[in-house]
Parts: sequence; structure tokens; C-alpha cells
Amino acid sequence: MTAGPATPARPRPPLRIGTTILHLVTLGLFGSLVFALTMVLLGVGLGLTLVFGIGLLFLVALVYVLFGIAWFEIERVNGLYALDGPSLRTAPQRGAGLGGFLRTLGAQVIDARMWQGIASFTVAGLLGLVLIACAQNAVWGLAATGLSAGGRSVEYHPALGPLFIAQYSALHPLVYLGIAVLSVAAMVGIALLHRLITIWIAGAGAEAAQLQDAARIAEQQRAGAVRAADVERTRLERDLHDGVQPRLVSVGMTLGLAQQQIESDPDGAKALIAEAHTSTKAAITELRQLARGIHPSVLEDRGLDAALSALAGRSHIPVALDVQLAARCSREAETAVYFVIAESLTNAAKHSRASELRVTVRLRDRTTLWARVEDNGAGGARVLPGGGLDGITNRVLAAGGTFRLDSPLGGPTSLEVGIPCAS
Repeated sequence: MTAGPATPARPRPPLRIGTTILHLVTLGLFGSLVFALTMVLLGVGLGLTLVFGIGLLFLVALVYVLFGIAWFEIERVNGLYALDGPSLRTAPQRGAGLGGFLRTLGAQVIDARMWQGIASFTVAGLLGLVLIACAQNAVWGLAATGLSAGGRSVEYHPALGPLFIAQYSALHPLVYLGIAVLSVAAMVGIALLHRLITIWIAGAGAEAAQLQDAARIAEQQRAGAVRAADVERTRLERDLHDGVQPRLVSVGMTLGLAQQQIESDPDGAKALIAEAHTSTKAAITELRQLARGIHPSVLEDRGLDAALSALAGRSHIPVALDVQLAARCSREAETAVYFVIAESLTNAAKHSRASELRVTVRLRDRTTLWARVEDNGAGGARVLPGGGLDGITNRVLAAGGTFRLDSPLGGPTSLEVGIPCAS
């Protein structure tokens, strides 16, 4: 049995002791104000709930204040320790009207990741208060060391004195220096403790959020693949029903007439057979075009550049093609980009009234196949269910890519897609 690829080890977050200390000092100074604000909102909300429901407004505001605190904390920790955790997002809308708003608010209240961010913020604020006290001791110890070494007495002041040590005014300078060193060591230890706790809290929430994002993306890709397949099936059915099928029926009827006239009117039968032959060749051409629409052989044999060149050559609108690919991508990625461009050219020919098209294709960072289609038409393109742009959107989603359409009224229209090369 072949072993799967090894999971890459998660990089260790950087220490950044000095920056962490600055963060904790700031949170220690202002965290109390934030805590006071939340308590005020909670108290006023509970106290005024029975007064015409006014307090409910304060409770709703409290929920979003808590969300803001959690969002700030997660962004702070991600930035401080270079974590790759996703940002905190508000709960998705759970329906329309007041009922939908209340369900959405309830989902936000029970959002575990929001409470993890609040817990991390609270821990950081408490550690910040302790760190400020340690910094106070360090400054006092260094000042007392200098004073006592110069033969001056050390005066204790309640606002500047040490937190954990009683008042002494005639200690040896090395004792004061030891106080300062221990205080600095405690500050470093608090910074390391903060790193350990917050990464543990943020990491647990980030892993759950990443799993949710992966599940959401997988669901979008599945839905896009199903929708793209349905749109493609409908297109094939329409082309067969409206094009090839009537032509083959006509061929059969023409050959039947020729068979009836072959003895009584040989010349007329020959003309009918010639007509059936011409119709058969046209049907073969249409079938080839349908096969090319399913998967062009030139794309498989010669790559995306050659396939797009052939596509541009068949376009009714002049196409300026700019393809620069240093390497080939996966078959799925190239096929998705090919059909996106093919459908874009077809839509432009049908609806845009454009006189010029420009197609640009690049391989970005050797990981993403990027394409842009521009026209100088009338603009106003929109994604409508069952339309060409709907098919493009679903095909891109199924490939795990990104899609952007810019088509103001009056034009121009530009469409950009990015498909992962390994899709």
C-alpha cells in the first residue's frame, strides 16, 4: 500500500518577546476599560429589559462588542505570532425578518471561536496587569541599586515601590539589583506564558475554523460541479435536438424519397442522394463541433496555447491572444480555463456588440492558471441562471477557482478567473 504524502510540520511561531511585552502592557492598561464597557452594557441591558424592552438593544450591542473584541484578539495573535488562522467572521444570516435576525444573533452568541477570542483577550489583559507590576518592580530595583551604590538612602513610595517586597531603605545594592533582574525574568516568563496560552486557544479555534472553511469550500465545489454538469448536459441536449437530430431526420427522409424515385426518376433520385450526402457531411461537422465542445483533442495533444489559438481563429470577433505559460498545468485546470474562454467568446459574439476581444493567460507562481477576457462591447453582463456566465461560474467553482466579472453599463466587460494548477 502506498503511503500518502506526509503532513507538513506546522512552523513554530516566533518568540517576539519584546513585542509581546508591549502588547501585554497595552492590554493591561486599556483592558480594564474594555471590561468596564462590557459590564456597563450587560448591567444596563439586564436592568432595562423590562422597561419596554429597551435593554434588549443594549444586549444586542453587547453581542457585537464582544464580537469586535474577539475579532481584534484573533487578528492580534495571528499577526503577533505569524499564525495562519482564518479571521473571525460573523454568523451567516439565518433567514429574513426579525426571526432570521434573532436566529443569527443566537448563532453568534454560541459561536465557540468568538468566546475563545474573548478568553484569550481576558487572559492577556490579566497577564498585562501582572507584567506592569513586574515592570514597576524592575524600574524600582534599578533606581534603588543606583541610589544605594551612591550612598544615598532609598525612599519607598507606594506608587513606585515593589509589589511583592516589604519596605527596606538600607539593603545592599546587589539585593536591589537582584529584585530588578528577577522582575525582568518574570516579565519574560509572562511573555512566554502568554505565547503558550494564546497559541493554544487560537490554535484550537483556528483548526475548527479551517475545517469549517474546507467543508464550505468542498460543498461549493460539489454544488458547482453538479450545476456545471447540468448546464453542460442541457447544452448538449439542445444542440443535438436543434441541430444534428433534425439534419439526420432530413437525411433519412431524403434517402427514402430517393429510394422511391430510383426507378421512375433516376436523375431526381441522384439529386436527392447528393443532397443527402451534403447534409450528412454537415451533420458530421456538427458532431465534430459537439465533440470539440465536450473536450477538444488539440488541448490534450498540444496544450492550452494551441487550443486557444484554434478557438480564436474560429471567433467571429477579432481576438488578440496573449498566452505566456512556462509549464503545463493539470488537465482539469487547462480544461476549465479553455471552456471559460470559449464560453466568454461565445457570449461576446452573441450579446456584447464588441468589435475587439483580448484574451490574456498567465501561470502565476507556478500554482495558479489565471485568465482574463476583455471586450469593448456595451457591457451590462450579468450572471443569470442557466446562462453562459452561470456555466462559467459553476465550472470555476467546481475547479476550486476564483471568478470576477466587471461589466458596467456602456462597457467594457472584463472577466477574470484563477484556477489552481493542481485542481
